[in-house]
Amino acid sequence: MDLSERAKFYHERMFPGYHSRFLETDPEFIERFDNFAFDEVVGSDDLDDRTRMMAILATLIGSQSIDEYKAMLPAALNFGVTPVETKEIVYQAVAYLGIGRVFPFLHAVNEILTSRGVTLPLEGQSTTTMETRLEAGNQAQVDIFGEGMRGFQDSGPEESRHINRWLADNCFGDYYTRGGLGYRQREMITFCFLAAQGGCEPQLISHAAGNMRIGNDKAFLIKVISQCLPYIGYPRSLNALRCVNEAAKSREDAK
Repeated sequence: MDLSERAKFYHERMFPGYHSRFLETDPEFIERFDNFAFDEVVGSDDLDDRTRMMAILATLIGSQSIDEYKAMLPAALNFGVTPVETKEIVYQAVAYLGIGRVFPFLHAVNEILTSRGVTLPLEGQSTTTMETRLEAGNQAQVDIFGEGMRGFQDSGPEESRHINRWLADNCFGDYYTRGGLGYRQREMITFCFLAAQGGCEPQLISHAAGNMRIGNDKAFLIKVISQCLPYIGYPRSLNALRCVNEAAKSREDAK
């Protein structure tokens, strides 16, 4: 089996001392996958390891890849993703995938952190109360998407206005206002949740634009898509790229 030195080195950094059974059962597949994912893809840009791993974790949650998530979380921790960051990624996923799809990942992260000697619960990261979450959440929307979001919770038809309120107080007020991750990291993982689950192209375009507005530019988002491609495949990666291009064009046309 002809594994490149970079692929072997990167795999050892992720999984020190681990010898996969697939090397015996599926050597041709492993040769091509490892050389692609851990050499060609990893070496294609300058995205740092922590950011790459955070994006991959969010992508695996978005694509419901629980077995691969369990395999990759220890690697992410080995690359410097903190327990707090890991938890915040899982918590925020609930707003974009729902508790039904995130529940197994919450169990997995608890089991893996505990197995590594991390005491739970972790230090609290909430910065709002039930009384302040609505205002703080709307301010987060304004900070990310612009002044046009001011008062978003009071917009829209009366029969569905409560959902806009929930977006402000729950999605943004309960999650985006927490510590542990900054806005740029939170928008990046949201982009990954949406890209990986598919069928969310309108929201993906909006969040691609939000990413760009706060500093995660088009080039950065393409790097994120590229690093996550081995985990979600070409169709959803190409859809995400199209959404990034649409968002970039709309921003350029608006100037």
